[in-house]
Parts: sequence; structure tokens; C-alpha cells
Amino acid sequence: MKIGVADTTFARVNMGAIATDELRRHASVSIERYTVPGVKDLPVAAKKLIEERGCDIVMALGMPGGVEKDKMCAHEASQGLIKAQLMTNTHIIEVFVHEDEAKDGAELAWLAEQRTREHAENAVRLILRPDELVKMAGTGQRQGFEDAGPARY
Repeated sequence: MKIGVADTTFARVNMGAIATDELRRHASVSIERYTVPGVKDLPVAAKKLIEERGCDIVMALGMPGGVEKDKMCAHEASQGLIKAQLMTNTHIIEVFVHEDEAKDGAELAWLAEQRTREHAENAVRLILRPDELVKMAGTGQRQGFEDAGPARY
């Protein structure tokens, strides 16, 4: 199995290095990394990782800024990632950490690391241990901040 890691230079945290570290902790897989300037470059990077480099799944890591224009760019990138998934019939795990999710740089770095590590585990589960995800269904999992937990009747 091969996992692609697409990340950006715009991010303020080296999310690609964190993802690679976490993937190696959970599985013996080949990892292919592809770094691009910004989030709108991630869809083609992910597609190339799948089609040209033979990845079985891709993590698309980005850190959009906190202003309205950045949010629009993140939405466009997200739409591109969805299209790339449909075009390749391959999962692309979008891991975006928006700068305005955190109160300061320290929390932003912590959140980027937590979310990246938790999504790396999800990527491994999707391709190697999908039954683990079935057992987690409906449990209110969140990547980064505390899990929401299941809704109670």
C-alpha cells in the first residue's frame, strides 16, 4: 500500500512531516510526498499522487488563512478535492486547519498537529482496517478538538 501526502508551503506548520511521522507509527506503508504552494494546488497534487505515483489514498493538508478570501479559496480547493476523488475513485482525506480556528499561534500549531495525526490514523483505517471505522460509526469523532460524542435520546 502507498499513501500520498500533499501539503503546502502556505501552511504555518509542517503538516506533511507530521502526517508522515504518524503514518509510519500505524502502518508499514510506502509514503509519497508532494508539496505545493497553496490549498488550491492540492487537488491536482492529489490527483497526480493517485494517477502518476500509484497512491492508494491521499491526505491533502492545508492551512487556509482567516480572512474571507482565504475561506473562499479553501471552499474552492475542497470542491476540487471532491472532484478529484470522483475522477479517480480514490479517497482523498482533506485535512484543513483554518487560521481562525485557534486563538493564537500555539493553539494553531497544536490543532494542526492533532488534526493531522488523527486523520493519518483515519487514512490507515480506510485502506487497511476499515472495520475499525464501522465500529466508530455514530460516535461523534472530531479531528483536532475534543470529540463531540454520540447524541443522546
